This record gives sequence, C-alpha cells and structure tokens, in this order.
Amino acid sequence: MKRIILITGGARSGKSARAESLALGLDPNPVYLATARIWDEEFRERVRKHQARRGPQWTNLEEEKVLSRCEVAGRVVLVDCLTLWATNFFYDLEGDVDKALEALKAEFDSFTAQDATFIFVTNEIGLGGTSENALQRRFTDLQGWMNQYAASRADEVELMVSGIPVKIK
Repeated sequence: MKRIILITGGARSGKSARAESLALGLDPNPVYLATARIWDEEFRERVRKHQARRGPQWTNLEEEKVLSRCEVAGRVVLVDCLTLWATNFFYDLEGDVDKALEALKAEFDSFTAQDATFIFVTNEIGLGGTSENALQRRFTDLQGWMNQYAASRADEVELMVSGIPVKIK
C-alpha cells in the first residue's frame, strides 16, 4: 500500500494547497508533518497562516530532521517541505553538501520504509539563474539532487505552475 507522491514547483505556486487537498481526498484525517524551523517573526507568520488553513481533521506533527521518529504506518502523511528539511541538514552540517545529501537520502529511505501514503512538498529553486552567492549555489545543488532522489522513488510527481498541477510522472 506504500505510495510516494512528490509535489514540486516555485514559490507561491500552490504546492501546499494542492498537497493538502490531495491528502484530504485520500483520508479524512491525514497527518501533517512540518519540517520548518522558525528562523524569525516573518517566517513564524507564514507558519501561522499555513496552520490556520488546516482544520481540526489534521494530526499535526513537527520534526526538523529525523522524520523516521514519526510512526505513520497506515496513514496519509503530508511532509511540508523537503526544502526546509534539507535546509536543516545543510545548516547543521555547516554547508557540507555531500554529508547533507547522504543524511537526507538515508533518512528519506528510513522514513518511507513505513507502509503509508507519503505526499512530499518541495521547491524547484534551481529554475532561476545561477546565484552569485557560493553558499546559495551549494544549497541549490543539494536541493536539486535531493529532489531528483525523491522523484526517482516517487510513484507520482506533479509540478505546480501558477496554481495548476502538471503531471510529470
């Protein structure tokens, strides 16, 4: 019964809303697994808006890195998002892309070994130009490689473009 769905796209493309709608269509009581760290007040407000959009039917979990701590077997679980999750590894491993990617892949595999339906939200941050900032270029590489890894294991992949889902896989 295990199923992996990846929803990707740019900022404000409708990824989270699409993922939430999909999850609720599959299960009236899905799990929402948030990976964000609250870095500042502006980000806290973004999180608050996301929370306000969801109703009481959601089981809300928060886990910054070790997703496999969350027992979700038999559930529909929305993970929002891979980009913030990767940021946590990248930051904690002081920008070491190889170590972060290795840790992300291992944890992704451990978490998705559970018999559940997984809906992952991620960002396509590499669609724009190449940054002049070396740190940003390294993170863009990490995110792109992690997205490829997740997509290779996904049963379905959707790209959100201006609020419209485009089936990729």
